[in-house]
Amino acid sequence: MTGGMPRRTLLGSTAAAGLAAALAGCSSDSGGGEGSAGSRRKGEKITLTFWTWVPGIDACVALWNKQNPDVQVKVEKVSPTNGAQYAKMHAALKAKNAPDLAQIEYQMVPSFLLDQGLVDLSKYGAGEHKDKFVGWQWQQSVFGDGVFAIPQDSGPMGMFYRSDLFDKWGIEPPATWAEYERAATKVRAKGAWIATFPPMAGGWFTGLAWQAGAHWFDTKGDTWIVDMTGQETRRVCDFWEGLVRGKLVKTEPDRQNAWYSDLQSGRIVTWVGAQWGNALLSGNAPGTAGKWRVAPMPQWDKGGKASANWGGSTTALMSGTKYPKDALAFAVWLNSAPESVALLPKAGVGWPAARAGSANPALDRPDDFFGGQKYNSVFAGTEQGVNTSWRWGPMMDATFQHLGDELTAAINGKGSFADALARVQRRTVDDLKAKGLKVETRT
Repeated sequence: MTGGMPRRTLLGSTAAAGLAAALAGCSSDSGGGEGSAGSRRKGEKITLTFWTWVPGIDACVALWNKQNPDVQVKVEKVSPTNGAQYAKMHAALKAKNAPDLAQIEYQMVPSFLLDQGLVDLSKYGAGEHKDKFVGWQWQQSVFGDGVFAIPQDSGPMGMFYRSDLFDKWGIEPPATWAEYERAATKVRAKGAWIATFPPMAGGWFTGLAWQAGAHWFDTKGDTWIVDMTGQETRRVCDFWEGLVRGKLVKTEPDRQNAWYSDLQSGRIVTWVGAQWGNALLSGNAPGTAGKWRVAPMPQWDKGGKASANWGGSTTALMSGTKYPKDALAFAVWLNSAPESVALLPKAGVGWPAARAGSANPALDRPDDFFGGQKYNSVFAGTEQGVNTSWRWGPMMDATFQHLGDELTAAINGKGSFADALARVQRRTVDDLKAKGLKVETRT
């Protein structure tokens, strides 16, 4: 990944202390007793359980099972709605009946470490596979000297828009957020909305702040620095609050039935979303085939190239797996083997983490749903604008819940959006302190 953006690991050797101090003994090396150094005995046949929400991942797993008759993988689907999959995973860890492997988004890896839920893969040779993956995505699961998951994909952001309606109404795809607001006024005059502001979509809102240049979390020595109320975040808050208060956007949840209905009917005409959103649009608004196009995210500064990342997942080994070496072999194969990577886009996975993945022909073909546009070429460009120095906090599941609660409260009259972020910051700081972490705020 190139493009002149600053690069650094999620946690460098010194910065890692902020989380590593609280994680001493939190990773798990339990298991592996059935064979030598975490592997099965020679000739032993085993079955590994894999929890995931990717719709078509079964095709990849079926190929692995065909090629590896002694190490079978059983897929069990978990619901990604409102974090239900993570609640189930944490409960399973507590009950000591967790799966061998699980799909975990990048931002959730630290919370599972704090829950003593992940195996340190560096002890089973994970480092040998580092060069197979895009550097910044690999680093998303590196803490200190440990490697705690294998990267699968990322979610570079762009703007999906209804080109047929934009053409009909004489609206150009907005290149800046100022143009987006003007377009919102024109769209509303036609009886539609340019978008929804979904208060519970924490990853989406975080992506907007990320694009604006915010850095919500950092570390200084063994201390976490929290800054969720800086000027970059306030800029995002003020902009979207203006659209909400001006009744230029809806505030319904995204990726639910009412929202899909609005997309299908043309009542909502844009979505600032991630590359993986193509499958959601085509699968849930089939009647709009051929009418959508993709453009880069609107910019705060004219001529800018800033983007952000929304989502992105890993394949992690859960504490208690008996066969960490075999489970690691599957995780690496799933996310880097050419025959698997070729299937992942069709399965519903986002932008590939494998270095060779972006050259996948499936990502460079015209798509009928997008009117023949090679829409992935847009995301190939926006990926270059992702500032990969962004750092996730250690308890993003709780932070996202606070964000949804407080933005909802603000929409319902409890102060401004900026006030909501100040409350989120206070609650997040309290959460981190309750886990024994040292915390400071920058604003």
